Amino acid sequence: MQTGEDKAAPDARLAHWQHDHSFGQDRRRAGERKTLLVIGITATMMVVEIVAGVLFGSMALLADGLHMASHAAALTLNAFAYIYARRHARDASYSFGTGKVNTLGGFTGAVLLAGFALLMVSESIQRLVSPVPIAFNQAILVAVVGLLVNGLSMLILGTDHDHGHTHDHDEHDHDHDHDHDHERRSGAHDHNLVSAYLHVLADALTSVLAIVALLAAKYFGFNWMDPLMGIVGAVLVARWSLGLLRDTSAVLLDKSAPAELCAAVRNRVEAVDGNRVVDLHVWCIGLDLYAALLTVVTPTPRAPQHYKALLPDDLGIVHVTVEVHALADGR
Repeated sequence: MQTGEDKAAPDARLAHWQHDHSFGQDRRRAGERKTLLVIGITATMMVVEIVAGVLFGSMALLADGLHMASHAAALTLNAFAYIYARRHARDASYSFGTGKVNTLGGFTGAVLLAGFALLMVSESIQRLVSPVPIAFNQAILVAVVGLLVNGLSMLILGTDHDHGHTHDHDEHDHDHDHDHDHERRSGAHDHNLVSAYLHVLADALTSVLAIVALLAAKYFGFNWMDPLMGIVGAVLVARWSLGLLRDTSAVLLDKSAPAELCAAVRNRVEAVDGNRVVDLHVWCIGLDLYAALLTVVTPTPRAPQHYKALLPDDLGIVHVTVEVHALADGR
């Protein structure tokens, strides 16, 4: 009869093959700090403009303050995604960690951007059909101040896009691979940070177009320029939104990793022992993090860790499942 210690022994022996699936996603990203800082700047400007609009009876200031409020709300969603992903990174109910929470934040931000673009088009068409008087000096002042604030926010969000980060990866004898110290390769996008950046970029673009249109209307009488620039800005914002929707939905729907990454996995494994990879799936599970599942048919079967060791660290593959079949008698 097994004692309590005997029953615990197998668990101790299996510890070498067991690991969590956080993949470093429990660490605070630079994008989180930047987004929170930009939220503070945007919220401050929002309060100033709304209070000034109410005190001085300026609809231009009040309208821009409410516009700032909408972007502050969108940025808050981005910040929430960062915090939620970090705090739940070790939650076992997430099979591959919470990397896709950040992508979901980016997707949500892209949907909101598309909504803002539709509102811009609607408002611009109404202004073309039914022009309203414009307080040029106040409107230009608001646009200039808004441009300066959004320019500062772009500088904060647009530097060091948190592409590179380090993880620890460890070789295991079972069908998982993670924990070797290495520097993650650059090139992936933090979709949540991209979403936040596009929100302030859209606001900055709106301010630039507004300044051009207001100056043309004030000095040349081209009042139609104001709503026309609104439509132009909406089209550009919609294009950015669609691009981000395409990128984030590909990750959320487990679209296959780039062809060159899949080819690198296949070539590394098939370069030795007459191996053939007959089934291969590589997909993104977080910022520059990939999982891979491959089936190998070979005349000289080896343990799964042999095939995982063939994959270089710089591919960014942190979780590997290998199925091995013997190719007997040349079949």
